[in-house]
Parts: sequence; C-alpha cells; structure tokens
Amino acid sequence: MKYSKFGKTGLAMPVLSCGLMRSMFSWQDMPDSKIPDLRQQNLAELVETALQLGITHLETARGYGSSERQLGRVLADYDRNSFILQTKVGPEDDPDRFTANVEDSLHRLGQKRLDLLALHGINDYRSLWQACRPGGCLAAARRLQAQGKVDWVGFSGHGDLEILLSAIGHTGDNGFDYINLHWYTIWQRNNPALAAAEERNMGVFIISPTDKGGMLQQAPEKLCSLSSPLTPMQFNDLFCLQHPCVNTISVGASCPEDFKAHLEIVSRIDDEGLVQDIYRKWGQAMEEASGKSRPDALWDSFPSWWQTPGYMNIGFMLWLYNCVRGWDLLEFARNRYRMLGTEMPWVAGNDAWAAQRYDLAQLADKAGMSAEELRALLVDVHTLLGRKQPG
Repeated sequence: MKYSKFGKTGLAMPVLSCGLMRSMFSWQDMPDSKIPDLRQQNLAELVETALQLGITHLETARGYGSSERQLGRVLADYDRNSFILQTKVGPEDDPDRFTANVEDSLHRLGQKRLDLLALHGINDYRSLWQACRPGGCLAAARRLQAQGKVDWVGFSGHGDLEILLSAIGHTGDNGFDYINLHWYTIWQRNNPALAAAEERNMGVFIISPTDKGGMLQQAPEKLCSLSSPLTPMQFNDLFCLQHPCVNTISVGASCPEDFKAHLEIVSRIDDEGLVQDIYRKWGQAMEEASGKSRPDALWDSFPSWWQTPGYMNIGFMLWLYNCVRGWDLLEFARNRYRMLGTEMPWVAGNDAWAAQRYDLAQLADKAGMSAEELRALLVDVHTLLGRKQPG
C-alpha cells in the first residue's frame, strides 16, 4: 500500500480507504441481536482483509444504519493504533443535539475518540449555516476536540460548488481540516474546490469514485474498450489519485474480494503516461459525440438552477446527456436524472419535464442557441432519461 500525508492532519493516509456503507446490514440502526451472524462475519472479514492489505482508514457514518454498531463489534479486537477511524455526523440546528449524536456514535463504535469527524452533508445554505454559524456545529466539534474525543474535524459536501467553496473558505472555529468530496473523470466541476482545499492544506478524500463516478463497476463496453489495458474503474482510480490535491479514494467494498481490482492499480500510480493516453481516448470519444471533450462543457453557459424558469437544472441535465452520448453511461445518467425534483440537496432543481411550457429565449440567447434549439435539446434529454414525456 502507498500512503499520502493527509493535509494539515499529518496522518499517513492509505491511497485506498475502506468505505463501509455497502457492507452494512441495514439502513436502520438496530440491536446487535437483530444483525445476522453471516452479515456480521462478512464485515469482520472485510475489515481484517483491509487492515492486512494496509488499508488502514475505515470510514463510516451515523447515517449508515447499522454500520457504526457493526463496526464497533469488530474494532474491539484490534489495537487502537492499527487503524484510522472516521465517522460522519450530520449538522443540526441545535449544536447540543449534534454533540449528543457524536457521543452516541462513539458509543456505537465502542471508542473513546475519533481520528476524523466529518460534518456529514454540507449540501445547501441551511446545512452550511448549521455548521459554520457562531456557536454552531463546527464550534461544537472543536469542543469535542478539546475534550480529546476527536482529533481532526472535516466535512463532506455533495451540493453546489459555491456551497463547497464557502465551507472550505470558512475560518471561524479554525475552519475545517479536511474534506470528503465528489470529483472524478466524469465530474470535474469541483476543480475549484480541490484548488481551494490545497490552498488551505486540507486533506482530500474522494467519495465513491466507482459508483458515483459513473457506476463503473458495470461499465459499458465502449468505456471498457477506451480504457484498455485497464478497466474503466481502475482508470478512474488512477485519474483521481494522480491529481496532486487528492490523498485517498474510497473503496466501497461489500465483501473482501472487492478490494482486488483496486489494489492492482496501486503499483501504477506514477504511470502518468498510461492515464493521460486513456484520458485522451475518453476525450476524443466525447468530442466526436458532443463536439466538446468534456461532458460539462455547456454547464457555465446557463445560470444556476434557482435562476432558471421552472428551476430546471439545465447544466446538470446536459452533463448527464453528454455522459450518455459520449460514453454510453445510460443507467448512471437515468439514475441521477430521476433524482431531480425530489428535494435532494445534492441533486438540486427540477428536470425538463415541463421545458415546453417556459419562455427560454433569454437563456438560449446567452448560450448561443435559439429558443427552439434549446427547447428541442431539453425534450431530447427528458425523452432519453426521464420517466414521463415532456408536455
């Protein structure tokens, strides 16, 4: 295993982290007696395999149902200095409630302290306020740090770039020490967040690069061909790890065997020529299909979703559409598209179901299109990705 200095924390972070969401038994917390022995044994074997491989960073969350409680039973068998433990706890309006939740998570985990505590899901202005206001949850986390219950405090962010940048740039209560971030080959919108995190010497953990990075565990044949001699998943791993700001990427293993393909790339982290060659092939395929080498090329041609008619998230929709046109990521794009309009903070705004009802002339003109062209494009997007026909 290779290791990277995790920003200002100074922790020796393995380049592959063990993400424990997929290995949990249930999305609901429950007593140990209700967790099947086979599922608990699987998690125990997964953790044992990770540690034997040098994957010493174990990452879970309070919101991952039975995960903390299951992991706590496993960690009792290991020396505390043999692993780096991270959990994530969502911010609250009441910082005392946040503190109580962190302490309960420590109890579930059977631990006296956390190496890394993340405020889970700073995705919108409300959660940003909950975390960063004077006396808010970040201040509460720093009090836990002073009590020796937490070593370092970061956050996970899934929302708009401006929210991420606001949290990264926050200096009250000593700001944040690290970030859990979405950034992949297919999703480079967060480049400014990486740069800002580097400027503040924050550790950078990449969230779910395989699944959130295009469902590459079941990649289409087109990407398999473009990525040879690697798999698309392995190429994306290397693409992420070769970025100078990235310290570690999550391997969301559901069983011990899931580590194998990711481990195969560790010895090739320094092979920049191979990665750039494959990246050029991906870019050429995208340009042939869409006219641009990146799927998000038109994003900045449109305003943010809250400034568009019907609150349509046009940049996001066209990014997904191009992921299908250039790389055949149809199932991934449909899954993401169908989250629009569900009030999910990290997939904000609405889809194009009602695109024909709105006056799009001003938006289209700024993007260098006619209103008819933009409307037809959005109809095509919804026809391909949505459940209902626009009307």
